[in-house]
Amino acid sequence: MSDVAPGAVLRGAVDLSTLKNRPAAPASPPAGGAPGAPAPALVFDVTDATFGEVLELSQRVPVVVDLWAEWCGPCKQLSPVLEKVVVEHGGRLVLAKVDVDANPQLSQAFRAQSIPMVVALVAGQPVPLFTGAVPEEQVRQVFAQLLQLAAQNGVTGTVPVPSDGDAPADEAAAPALPPLHQEAFDAIEAGDYTRAADAYERALKENPRDAEASAGLAQVRLLHRIQGVDLHAARAAAAAAPEDVDAQLLVADLDVAGGHVDDAFDRLLDLFAALPSDRRAPVQERLVELFGVIGATDARVVRARGRLSSLLF
Repeated sequence: MSDVAPGAVLRGAVDLSTLKNRPAAPASPPAGGAPGAPAPALVFDVTDATFGEVLELSQRVPVVVDLWAEWCGPCKQLSPVLEKVVVEHGGRLVLAKVDVDANPQLSQAFRAQSIPMVVALVAGQPVPLFTGAVPEEQVRQVFAQLLQLAAQNGVTGTVPVPSDGDAPADEAAAPALPPLHQEAFDAIEAGDYTRAADAYERALKENPRDAEASAGLAQVRLLHRIQGVDLHAARAAAAAAPEDVDAQLLVADLDVAGGHVDDAFDRLLDLFAALPSDRRAPVQERLVELFGVIGATDARVVRARGRLSSLLF
């Protein structure tokens, strides 16, 4: 939610109205608040057909939406963190999980061009949170901001917390990560991005074609660069010195971390175009690294890579 104005996000960046009134599938976990209806779970799957119930639920409690896919390694790192933090909030938040492969309408509605992508719903309106696997502490900070935003808009309800006996006995355990990936993820949770990067680098030495390790390495390098940075001070410094490469690179990093991917790419491409050829290399290198964070097939990366090629040649 960094650098997002609460009033602006609640005006609705994404049109979800076409999904609201679709008929609900019988297998969906109950999400509504009708008299006599079972209490909603704290963590549940949602589909194109059942999303209307989730929109209704967001009128009384903030709904965090986790857009994921089975093939997405960073999703498997992030989802357990989201579930843990949501459960710890004791019913003040719920988590709706969307398999983007199985639910193309929701994927399109949220403009999920890269995953993992996490948004929220407050009073039926979407609130962008973040993209990519982020450490647990950052998830906690974003959720705290989300609760403040929800309170400002009158969404202060809770859902009953199920007792231990209500938890599904056969709930499947999350798939185990490869050892070096697990080492990296543990380091990310601890905020030790240097150790996380080292683990991913070792994974790439073992298998240079490990796409998940390559993406993870780019992500932790990004997180390390923005750790402890004051967003407003960084923006002010960049505005005061439009051709200060380091200042512009930092704001681009912050934009990517905050989900403003096009803004980051446009900033760096404009800077690349304005600089003399002997000062362009760091900008090109950062663009390529950020392309790896977002993913080579992402439409925003394809567009930015095309513009970069035109500037080079």
